[in-house]
Amino acid sequence: MNSLFLAVIAIFVFGIGYRVYGKILEGLFGVNPENKTPTHYKYDGVDYVPAKNWLVLFGHHFSSIAGAGPILGPVIACAVWGWGPAILWIVLGSIFIGGVHDFSSLMVSLRNDGRSIGDTAESVMGIRAKILFSLFVWLSLILVIAVFAASAAKTLETTPQIAIPTFGIIPTAILVGLMLYRWRMNTIVSTVIGVVLLFGLILLGWYVPIKWTYYGWLFSLLIAYAYSASILPVNIILQPRDYLSFFVLFFGLIVGYLGVIITHPTIHTPHFVSFKGSEGYLFPMMFVTVACGAISGFHSLVASGTTSKQLNNERDAKRIGYGAMLTEGVLSALAVISVCAGLYWYGGPDGFVYPELIKGGNWIVAFGKGYGEITKPILGALGMFIGITMLKTFIVTTLDTATRITRYIGTELFGEKFGIGFMKNLYINSAIVIGLATYLAMGPWQNIWPVFGASNQLVAALALLVVTTWLLSRKKVGLYTLIPAIFMLLVTITALVLQAIKFFFTQKIMLGVISVILIFLAVFMIEEAMQNIPKMKKEI
Repeated sequence: MNSLFLAVIAIFVFGIGYRVYGKILEGLFGVNPENKTPTHYKYDGVDYVPAKNWLVLFGHHFSSIAGAGPILGPVIACAVWGWGPAILWIVLGSIFIGGVHDFSSLMVSLRNDGRSIGDTAESVMGIRAKILFSLFVWLSLILVIAVFAASAAKTLETTPQIAIPTFGIIPTAILVGLMLYRWRMNTIVSTVIGVVLLFGLILLGWYVPIKWTYYGWLFSLLIAYAYSASILPVNIILQPRDYLSFFVLFFGLIVGYLGVIITHPTIHTPHFVSFKGSEGYLFPMMFVTVACGAISGFHSLVASGTTSKQLNNERDAKRIGYGAMLTEGVLSALAVISVCAGLYWYGGPDGFVYPELIKGGNWIVAFGKGYGEITKPILGALGMFIGITMLKTFIVTTLDTATRITRYIGTELFGEKFGIGFMKNLYINSAIVIGLATYLAMGPWQNIWPVFGASNQLVAALALLVVTTWLLSRKKVGLYTLIPAIFMLLVTITALVLQAIKFFFTQKIMLGVISVILIFLAVFMIEEAMQNIPKMKKEI
């Protein structure tokens, strides 16, 4: 099959989904540009700060939710189950499930003073649901911080070319933040200056690689940055850094699809490989593996965490909440084309055979090489470097946003609900989060990370369940979120059951116990929803 045909069809369907289904969702939640958003009536200059332009907030939101998932998930899924199931799930999942999840989480947070999705659970499901859900999310986020900090440090150690852009973007972001908010400069002028400096840093990194010899220093620098980004005003580092990072991806996307137009290579990977592969059965494991490419629970935490506190006007909610998820789907589709058409299934040049790269665990290299082949007419030898830089950029953007969101949830749960005074202090709160994440990063995270994929999708399923209950409590149609919630609950519970059996049989007792606990959490949340829904005067 010609990869250009696949690219055109995918982008066309995404466009239709945005215009048609996005409009339906706007009507469901009663989006009104006249409504005052929390960033205005709760403005505090630290967390509640209106973004100067919707595109600035889009850049922050997208960079935060992207991470490595929308690229690595499809890269693994296509090799194990084939590109057909993967691309169908990416396109349809993004439009009807992932986009709905992200947009609805944002809207519910806007209607709840910019508070987290876990906090909303209390108003519609009760205090027990709020405590268990928020505690689960808080612990999961600490694990995310630990893993992403460790992964980013390791990447900087092994890929010296990205050292300068990784750390150089921080002062550049501060400069852009000052230009936008302190000096009130024109958004376009500020953006151009920031983007030129950023791409200058990327080129400088290519020609002047910095080899770090001590992993501990790299990790310490990243953790210190995450702490700073979690306590400083959001428009000083976090928002402008993510905004600038978005342009790395935007450049990568444009060049990637231009490469597809120019080279339009044939897809070498089989449409369907096997129902049962090395990662498990297609259902449910493919739906867990693709993750951010179609839906991710982390997105609801970003939407109801940092994004809702910065949204200037409700009219931009669809662009950011729904549009960013569909843009992520476009990125995942490019990842599929890169490895399935840029690499060979068998008989290709040494180092460019897709299954061999995957067997060796070289997922990042597989994407980089595939992307490099597709963009060779445009970028030449820089293609693979740009592809990997694009991927690595978003590891740190997820790290800093996750740290800030964990502080928010800690304040809501421990500070406000449990009355622990020092957890209301942002400096102490963030220090505790960073301390726990550092401990996990020193080793224990490797023992529990294998269960994270399913737990992340469980967050998505539970967020959809909370939103459904919220809609029904306000006599609104709940089917648009209820059907995705039921599907994701089936996916995650089935995946957790299969994983629990596997873990117990392979003597990985702790992982098995965690899986069982997560299953009970899902069942508990379902029971709480079913107990509360009949009490509501509703019409579906």
